[in-house]
Amino acid sequence: MSPEGLPRVVIDTNVWISAFLVRSGTTSLAVRRLLELRRPCFSEATFAKLENRIWKPKFDRYLSLEDRRALLHDVQALAHWVEVPREEATQAWCRDTDDDKFIHTALAAQAAWLVTGDLDLLSVQPLQGLQILTPADALAEMNAG
Repeated sequence: MSPEGLPRVVIDTNVWISAFLVRSGTTSLAVRRLLELRRPCFSEATFAKLENRIWKPKFDRYLSLEDRRALLHDVQALAHWVEVPREEATQAWCRDTDDDKFIHTALAAQAAWLVTGDLDLLSVQPLQGLQILTPADALAEMNAG
């Protein structure tokens, strides 16, 4: 199936970075499976957050600058890009409003899943058509289906 035909998913920054840093384990495996079976979606705001975080000096000892450049390039190339409508971008869902950008992106992309390790996002009341899952839950869902 072409990437365009794959179901869409939004992956939170914390999940991407965890998968980049630790190449084994549940989060990394979940991201690899998500990339096989789903199409990651970004808005400008969610990609900017990933880009800003990955360049933090605290990651220097784990990822070279070249590795970070390559990872961002690859993720950007795989992604389905969405523009969040202005009226949707003002809606508040999460107790940490900075995390709302991931919900806005998921809704704009019509993604069925938002995969995160962030408790602020995981505690959001269920939204119609959007499941907010941990990497472990996403992996279990993919293995069951």
